Amino acid sequence: MAPSVAASSSLACRAEWWRWARAAARTSRIHYPTSVSQVIAVEPELYLRERAEQATSRVPVSVSVAHGGADRLPGEPKSFDAGVVALVLCTVPDQQSALAELYRVIRPGGELRFYEHVLAHSRWEARIQRFSDATFWPRLAGGCHLARDTTAAIERAGFQIETFERFRYSPAPFLPSDPHVLGVARRA
Repeated sequence: MAPSVAASSSLACRAEWWRWARAAARTSRIHYPTSVSQVIAVEPELYLRERAEQATSRVPVSVSVAHGGADRLPGEPKSFDAGVVALVLCTVPDQQSALAELYRVIRPGGELRFYEHVLAHSRWEARIQRFSDATFWPRLAGGCHLARDTTAAIERAGFQIETFERFRYSPAPFLPSDPHVLGVARRA
């Protein structure tokens, strides 16, 4: 079986991802199936890359941690069975470039698993998200953008969304909850 690739991006979004992943692991919401033989994790930030490398000894699957970004993934075209992005597509400077790179490395029929901030359905909340993105939020949250229509971007990149769940989540009690999406898409 070909390896899976996991990409990450912003410091603030990654911090939220780590909190979410710990909670999700306790409820078995996310996991790698026993059929996964190798994971290549891509992390651009040195501190978090070092923490990820330390964590590799505590998992039952072979994990290698590579320096890089979502727009420059290691691997030959069509060499991965799956890609996993968690609060990456809300943060990368060029969302379509990152998705094109994921499309490049995932084999036909392979999966893209995603957990991301998404644009609110409510008009007034979407306005607040856009205002936040245009003014202070990306600088405060390591480049994170709340108002991206990520599910539409995934489909524009050539993936077919098979399942997804929209829900609200807040990383801290003093912050308002934001719309998020958790899902699986397949490469055509």
